[in-house]
Amino acid sequence: MLLEKRQNRFFGFTRISSLFLSFFLTIFIVSSTYAFSSRPPSQETVDFVSPQIKTAEPNMITAEACDTAGFIYKLIYEGKFDEAGSLIQQSGYEENPNLQGLLQIVEDYHQILQRRQKEQAKGYKKELAELEKLKITAEANNISDANNSDVNDVNEITKALSVIARAAEFANKEQKKELLYNPLVQQTFRRAKSKASEYESEGKWLDAYLICYSWLNAIDEKTEEYSEYAEQLEEKAGIVASFQDSPCETSKERYKGVTKEAFINSINVLQYNYVKEIIDYKQMMTKAVNRCKLLAELLTSSYSEISKNEAYKKIEENSENSFTPPDSIKLEAWRRGLDKILNEANEWPLSLDKDKFIDVFREVLELNKKTTELPETVLITHFAEAALSALDPYTVIVWPQQTEDFDKMMTNEFTGIGVEISKPKGLLTVSSLLADTPAYNSGLDAGDIIEAVNGIPTKEMSLNCAVKYITGPAGTDVKLTVRRPPEENTRDITITRAKIIVRTIRGWQRTENGDWRYMIDDKNKIGYVRITSFSDKTPGDMEKVLTKLEADSLRGLILDLRFNSGGLLSSATAVVDKFISKGIIVSTRPRQGLGPYTFANKKGTHPNYPLVVLINSGSASASEIVAGALADKKHKRALAVGERTHGKGSVQQITDRPGGRAQLKYTIAYYYLPSNQRVESRQAMKKQGRKDWGIGPDIEVKMGNDVLGISDELKKMLDVRRENDVLVKSNHKKNGTDKKHSIEETLESDPQLAVADLVIKAKLLEQENASSKQMELQTAAR
Repeated sequence: MLLEKRQNRFFGFTRISSLFLSFFLTIFIVSSTYAFSSRPPSQETVDFVSPQIKTAEPNMITAEACDTAGFIYKLIYEGKFDEAGSLIQQSGYEENPNLQGLLQIVEDYHQILQRRQKEQAKGYKKELAELEKLKITAEANNISDANNSDVNDVNEITKALSVIARAAEFANKEQKKELLYNPLVQQTFRRAKSKASEYESEGKWLDAYLICYSWLNAIDEKTEEYSEYAEQLEEKAGIVASFQDSPCETSKERYKGVTKEAFINSINVLQYNYVKEIIDYKQMMTKAVNRCKLLAELLTSSYSEISKNEAYKKIEENSENSFTPPDSIKLEAWRRGLDKILNEANEWPLSLDKDKFIDVFREVLELNKKTTELPETVLITHFAEAALSALDPYTVIVWPQQTEDFDKMMTNEFTGIGVEISKPKGLLTVSSLLADTPAYNSGLDAGDIIEAVNGIPTKEMSLNCAVKYITGPAGTDVKLTVRRPPEENTRDITITRAKIIVRTIRGWQRTENGDWRYMIDDKNKIGYVRITSFSDKTPGDMEKVLTKLEADSLRGLILDLRFNSGGLLSSATAVVDKFISKGIIVSTRPRQGLGPYTFANKKGTHPNYPLVVLINSGSASASEIVAGALADKKHKRALAVGERTHGKGSVQQITDRPGGRAQLKYTIAYYYLPSNQRVESRQAMKKQGRKDWGIGPDIEVKMGNDVLGISDELKKMLDVRRENDVLVKSNHKKNGTDKKHSIEETLESDPQLAVADLVIKAKLLEQENASSKQMELQTAAR
């Protein structure tokens, strides 16, 4: 699904679309697909430690030098399982039940590592074999850069790059280095670049990106040439797509309500309310004017390709957004005019201020009327997008066409039918049903393929497009043409739309009646709660689940915030407040003075059972607040397990002041944790060459694209999660859509969850040990 969304961004406003990248359509129509197979990102891999417990090293801290058990617990909570195992071996664990329990935890941890290591070696061996087959095929066909016309065959290039990417993902550091210097790999890179150049000459920027540089950047992310060029191609593809109709949105609809007044008013709002007191208007101006220059050039060079799109005829019929590419004289006048504007602004005796910036904006609009005559709404949109991108990724104008989707994202309330959808193998498929919704009470079921919506075929529809067609006002009908595999015949189902509220609290598995199972380790009474986002319903739903678990003798809890992109700050702090009895939860700091502090209340605080928070790079915003506050050294209420979070670290405010139905979302403050540590921005830290953005885990367990680079590993985890999440009707058991996984299978598929389970067990052992010592002291005192 991530890939699906990534492609969809080219059929709308690129920055607005990126706002919804982490919003997993978990709605009446929620996409639950996880498409990591086609072009997964890759990071440099690291070798696993030996699965054998290491023996004691010279000069290592010995049992006599410390409180052995206490120090072992500390090592485990820091993720130092090797050192813990070495210390246990020195400590006469054979006669100590507590140390025996800790040894079992360390051994279980190394079994996880060993299993992953075997999968790594197996995967790398398999991809090397595939690479060798490609080499043999290339030699047999005598494919060379110099004399073969098949050198730029797209299918061959894509196939080779996909094999290389998978091999790189399974490789360790040395293996990856060797792989990148492989002659066949080098030849494939040259062929891909050659094909990309060919596409660029034809104005096919998206093809150049998808077929070449997205792969190169995934395989070798450390080469700046690839990452920078990939970004340029994405920008160009987005510009061209801004003139094209998508299957669900015409150009006229896309830019409806875009006005210059809304942008000017937005700049006025930012002048006095943006988090930074000094705004770099010169940088904003430079980015915006350069985007405008690129806009005209690309539309001129790519016009023939755009006009081939059948849907483009609708644009030509729309006088407001019709476009005739400028001739060379007009284009040159446009370039010279923009260069003059840039030079004059850069030579301004004083630093560029807000008023001068707005003057530049008006000058660009006037210049356009005299030269290229681009549709003004398109020009305003691109000028605003480029200018605001100079501030931060989260400050954007939400134009009228996006406001409805934006509001849905913030509230988790929709009007629809109540299904989760995906597009495996390009087929629009019902992944799961939401209980007590119109879809659940109709003849629709999980596994059904939706062939058409209101008679419109879905084969070429994106997920976003399908959402647009299936949703609608409550009380209205939508007709779905569905096929239930393995049947070939289709049937029509008419469903009346209704208000749907998506619950953000989930367990590890759904039952047949739609309830969730929250106890993931019944023997040790370890619970599991996954929060998908933070809505106004989240705290209340969380309270009900905790009450239920505690009534079932809950002893430890795993709180899963992975892939949770955020939501309401008030909801996030309310969740933290359930586990902390006093002190600061979070504070925000605007450009001047101090912002509000949120404090915990003793009333309503739940028992102090062990708590682990699962995080990864998909945990952002409100998720970072929850994880950061619970794991902060001021409270030490939880241990964080997983990977470093996204690194958003800022507070946004939404205002309707720009005018019309447009909204301005802008950064108004920064987040600070209870220990007065700022949640640093990924973007800002990367510019400084640092990696300490967001919230770092206490115990790092990298998976997928960060440690092994195995997208298959991440995909397996998400597949098991999705299958455990599926709700089907009780009479539908035909094609495996009701497949569920045991706790053992779930833990095996998810090393981060498995380690979290071990950490909770260690905490429980520590509590039992402390209780035993307390009882011994009380007995001795008597």
